[in-house]
Amino acid sequence: MQYHAAIQPESTDSNPIHRDRSRQPAGYRQSDSPRTLLMPLLALNKPFGTICQFSPHETRTSLADWITTPGVYPAGRLDSDSEGLLLLTDDGALQARIAEPRHKLVKRYWAQVEGAVDIATLKKLARGVDLGDYVTRPCRADYVEPGESLWPRTPPIRFRAAIPTTWIELSITEGKNRQVRRMTAAVGFPTLRLVRVGIGALDIFSLGLQPGDSRILPPDAPWKGVA
Repeated sequence: MQYHAAIQPESTDSNPIHRDRSRQPAGYRQSDSPRTLLMPLLALNKPFGTICQFSPHETRTSLADWITTPGVYPAGRLDSDSEGLLLLTDDGALQARIAEPRHKLVKRYWAQVEGAVDIATLKKLARGVDLGDYVTRPCRADYVEPGESLWPRTPPIRFRAAIPTTWIELSITEGKNRQVRRMTAAVGFPTLRLVRVGIGALDIFSLGLQPGDSRILPPDAPWKGVA
Protein backbone atom coordinates (compact mmCIF):
# COMPACT_ATOMS: atom_id res chain seq x y z
CA MET A 1 0.00 0.00 0.00
CA GLN A 2 1.19 3.57 -0.63
CA TYR A 3 0.44 6.83 1.14
CA HIS A 4 0.53 10.25 -0.47
CA ALA A 5 0.22 13.89 0.52
CA ALA A 6 -0.16 13.49 4.25
CA ILE A 7 -1.98 16.51 5.67
CA GLN A 8 -1.18 17.21 9.32
CA PRO A 9 -3.48 19.28 11.54
CA GLU A 10 -2.40 22.88 11.47
CA SER A 11 -2.79 23.22 15.25
CA THR A 12 -0.67 21.01 16.18
CA ASP A 13 2.58 -12.27 17.38
CA SER A 14 2.63 -15.43 17.58
CA ASN A 15 -1.04 -15.90 18.53
CA PRO A 16 -2.86 -17.86 15.80
CA ILE A 17 -5.93 -16.45 14.10
CA HIS A 18 -9.33 -17.92 14.96
CA ARG A 19 -11.58 -18.86 12.05
CA ASP A 20 -13.52 -21.77 13.57
CA ARG A 21 -16.80 -20.26 14.81
CA SER A 22 -17.55 -23.34 16.95
CA ARG A 23 -14.60 -22.79 19.34
CA GLN A 24 -13.14 -20.04 21.46
CA PRO A 25 -10.47 -17.82 19.87
CA ALA A 26 -7.02 -19.35 19.97
CA GLY A 27 -5.23 -18.23 23.09
CA TYR A 28 -8.36 -18.37 25.25
CA ARG A 29 -7.86 -20.04 28.63
CA GLN A 30 -10.29 -20.52 31.48
CA SER A 31 -9.65 -21.87 34.97
CA ASP A 32 -11.80 -24.42 36.77
CA SER A 33 -13.96 -21.54 37.96
CA PRO A 34 -16.28 -20.33 35.15
CA ARG A 35 -16.00 -16.80 36.52
CA THR A 36 -12.22 -16.56 35.99
CA LEU A 37 -11.51 -15.36 32.48
CA LEU A 38 -7.85 -15.14 31.50
CA MET A 39 -8.24 -13.29 28.23
CA PRO A 40 -7.02 -9.68 28.38
CA LEU A 41 -7.89 -8.42 24.89
CA LEU A 42 -9.55 -9.74 21.75
CA ALA A 43 -9.25 -8.28 18.23
CA LEU A 44 -12.02 -8.87 15.67
CA ASN A 45 -12.31 -7.85 12.04
CA LYS A 46 -15.99 -6.90 12.19
CA PRO A 47 -17.70 -7.68 8.90
CA PHE A 48 -19.92 -5.22 7.08
CA GLY A 49 -23.53 -5.48 8.24
CA THR A 50 -22.74 -6.82 11.72
CA ILE A 51 -24.32 -4.77 14.49
CA CYS A 52 -21.98 -3.90 17.37
CA GLN A 53 -23.86 -5.79 20.09
CA PHE A 54 -24.17 -9.38 21.31
CA SER A 55 -27.95 -9.49 21.63
CA PRO A 56 -29.79 -10.87 18.56
CA HIS A 57 -31.03 -8.54 15.85
CA GLU A 58 -33.98 -9.19 13.56
CA THR A 59 -32.24 -8.40 10.27
CA ARG A 60 -28.48 -8.23 10.96
CA THR A 61 -25.76 -10.47 12.28
CA SER A 62 -24.44 -9.56 15.74
CA LEU A 63 -21.10 -9.95 17.48
CA ALA A 64 -22.38 -13.26 18.87
CA ASP A 65 -22.17 -14.67 15.34
CA TRP A 66 -18.38 -14.17 15.41
CA ILE A 67 -17.38 -14.15 19.09
CA THR A 68 -18.30 -16.94 21.53
CA THR A 69 -16.00 -15.84 24.35
CA PRO A 70 -18.19 -15.00 27.38
CA GLY A 71 -18.04 -11.74 29.29
CA VAL A 72 -16.33 -9.47 26.76
CA TYR A 73 -17.70 -6.24 25.35
CA PRO A 74 -16.51 -3.73 22.72
CA ALA A 75 -13.95 -1.07 23.58
CA GLY A 76 -15.65 1.54 21.45
CA ARG A 77 -18.22 0.95 18.74
CA LEU A 78 -18.25 0.46 14.98
CA ASP A 79 -21.43 1.10 12.99
CA SER A 80 -23.12 -1.85 11.31
CA ASP A 81 -22.35 -0.38 7.88
CA SER A 82 -18.67 0.05 8.77
CA GLU A 83 -16.02 -2.66 8.82
CA GLY A 84 -12.70 -3.43 10.37
CA LEU A 85 -10.81 -3.55 13.64
CA LEU A 86 -12.83 -3.87 16.83
CA LEU A 87 -11.28 -4.57 20.24
CA LEU A 88 -13.18 -6.39 22.98
CA THR A 89 -12.30 -6.97 26.62
CA ASP A 90 -13.72 -7.98 29.98
CA ASP A 91 -11.60 -5.30 31.70
CA GLY A 92 -13.46 -2.04 32.30
CA ALA A 93 -10.31 0.03 32.90
CA LEU A 94 -8.72 -1.26 29.69
CA GLN A 95 -11.91 -0.56 27.78
CA ALA A 96 -11.84 3.05 28.97
CA ARG A 97 -8.17 3.52 28.02
CA ILE A 98 -8.91 2.32 24.50
CA ALA A 99 -12.25 4.00 23.88
CA GLU A 100 -12.35 7.31 25.75
CA PRO A 101 -11.17 10.34 23.71
CA ARG A 102 -9.35 11.85 26.70
CA HIS A 103 -6.72 9.11 26.37
CA LYS A 104 -6.07 10.23 22.76
CA LEU A 105 -5.51 6.76 21.30
CA VAL A 106 -5.51 7.28 17.54
CA LYS A 107 -8.02 5.36 15.42
CA ARG A 108 -7.28 5.12 11.68
CA TYR A 109 -10.05 4.86 9.11
CA TRP A 110 -9.96 4.28 5.38
CA ALA A 111 -12.91 5.96 3.68
CA GLN A 112 -13.90 5.51 0.06
CA VAL A 113 -15.75 8.70 -0.78
CA GLU A 114 -17.78 9.82 -3.74
CA GLY A 115 -15.95 12.40 -5.85
CA ALA A 116 -12.37 13.52 -6.49
CA VAL A 117 -10.91 14.85 -3.23
CA ASP A 118 -8.37 17.67 -3.61
CA ILE A 119 -5.65 18.86 -1.25
CA ALA A 120 -7.78 21.78 -0.06
CA THR A 121 -10.43 19.32 1.15
CA LEU A 122 -7.83 17.25 3.00
CA LYS A 123 -6.70 20.44 4.75
CA LYS A 124 -10.29 21.22 5.76
CA LEU A 125 -10.66 17.76 7.28
CA ALA A 126 -7.32 18.07 9.07
CA ARG A 127 -8.15 21.46 10.60
CA GLY A 128 -11.44 20.24 12.04
CA VAL A 129 -14.96 20.29 10.62
CA ASP A 130 -17.99 22.13 12.00
CA LEU A 131 -20.73 19.50 12.16
CA GLY A 132 -23.29 21.84 13.70
CA ASP A 133 -23.50 20.21 17.11
CA TYR A 134 -19.70 20.21 17.57
CA VAL A 135 -16.43 20.94 15.77
CA THR A 136 -14.15 17.95 15.27
CA ARG A 137 -10.64 18.04 16.68
CA PRO A 138 -7.68 18.55 14.33
CA CYS A 139 -6.66 15.23 12.79
CA ARG A 140 -4.41 13.76 10.12
CA ALA A 141 -5.81 13.37 6.60
CA ASP A 142 -4.09 11.47 3.78
CA TYR A 143 -4.69 9.96 0.41
CA VAL A 144 -4.37 6.17 0.51
CA GLU A 145 -4.23 3.37 -2.06
CA PRO A 146 -5.64 0.18 -0.51
CA GLY A 147 -4.46 -2.16 -3.26
CA GLU A 148 -4.85 -5.90 -2.72
CA SER A 149 -4.41 -5.65 1.04
CA LEU A 150 -8.07 -4.68 1.50
CA TRP A 151 -10.67 -7.44 1.22
CA PRO A 152 -13.70 -6.94 -1.08
CA ARG A 153 -16.90 -5.83 0.59
CA THR A 154 -20.03 -7.99 0.51
CA PRO A 155 -22.20 -6.52 -0.89
CA PRO A 156 -20.04 -4.14 -2.95
CA ILE A 157 -20.63 -0.40 -2.92
CA ARG A 158 -22.84 1.17 -5.56
CA PHE A 159 -20.83 2.11 -8.64
CA ARG A 160 -21.56 5.02 -10.94
CA ALA A 161 -19.27 5.19 -13.95
CA ALA A 162 -19.63 8.95 -14.36
CA ILE A 163 -18.56 9.76 -10.78
CA PRO A 164 -15.04 8.96 -9.53
CA THR A 165 -14.25 7.81 -6.01
CA THR A 166 -11.29 8.61 -3.76
CA TRP A 167 -9.76 6.65 -0.90
CA ILE A 168 -8.60 8.75 2.05
CA GLU A 169 -7.29 7.93 5.51
CA LEU A 170 -8.41 9.87 8.57
CA SER A 171 -6.57 9.43 11.88
CA ILE A 172 -8.72 10.72 14.73
CA THR A 173 -8.82 10.51 18.53
CA GLU A 174 -12.53 11.19 19.09
CA GLY A 175 -14.66 8.50 17.48
CA LYS A 176 -18.07 10.08 18.08
CA ASN A 177 -21.21 8.64 16.52
CA ARG A 178 -20.73 8.37 12.73
CA GLN A 179 -18.05 11.03 12.94
CA VAL A 180 -16.01 10.12 9.86
CA ARG A 181 -19.10 9.84 7.68
CA ARG A 182 -20.37 13.18 8.92
CA MET A 183 -16.97 14.81 8.35
CA THR A 184 -16.67 13.72 4.73
CA ALA A 185 -20.30 14.63 4.01
CA ALA A 186 -19.80 18.08 5.54
CA VAL A 187 -16.99 18.86 3.08
CA GLY A 188 -19.01 17.56 0.11
CA PHE A 189 -17.78 13.97 -0.26
CA PRO A 190 -20.20 11.31 1.04
CA THR A 191 -18.59 8.12 2.35
CA LEU A 192 -19.42 4.99 0.35
CA ARG A 193 -17.29 2.53 2.33
CA LEU A 194 -15.64 2.89 5.74
CA VAL A 195 -13.03 0.56 7.24
CA ARG A 196 -11.26 1.00 10.58
CA VAL A 197 -7.75 -0.24 9.85
CA GLY A 198 -5.90 0.73 13.01
CA ILE A 199 -6.20 1.43 16.72
CA GLY A 200 -3.08 2.87 18.31
CA ALA A 201 -0.13 0.62 17.43
CA LEU A 202 -2.40 -2.09 16.01
CA ASP A 203 -2.88 -2.52 12.27
CA ILE A 204 -5.52 -4.91 10.96
CA PHE A 205 -3.36 -6.04 8.05
CA SER A 206 -0.37 -6.79 10.27
CA LEU A 207 -2.71 -8.80 12.50
CA GLY A 208 -3.71 -10.87 9.47
CA LEU A 209 -7.44 -10.66 10.15
CA GLN A 210 -9.97 -11.29 7.40
CA PRO A 211 -13.65 -10.39 8.01
CA GLY A 212 -14.98 -12.46 10.92
CA ASP A 213 -11.50 -13.49 12.14
CA SER A 214 -10.43 -12.85 15.73
CA ARG A 215 -7.30 -13.32 17.83
CA ILE A 216 -6.08 -12.82 21.39
CA LEU A 217 -3.70 -9.93 22.09
CA PRO A 218 -1.71 -8.83 25.15
CA PRO A 219 -3.38 -5.97 27.06
CA ASP A 220 -0.68 -3.46 26.09
CA ALA A 221 -0.92 -4.24 22.36
CA PRO A 222 -2.74 -0.99 21.43
CA TRP A 223 0.30 0.92 22.70
CA LYS A 224 3.20 -1.46 22.05
CA GLY A 225 1.92 -3.50 19.12
CA VAL A 226 2.48 -7.25 18.69
CA ALA A 227 5.61 -9.12 17.63
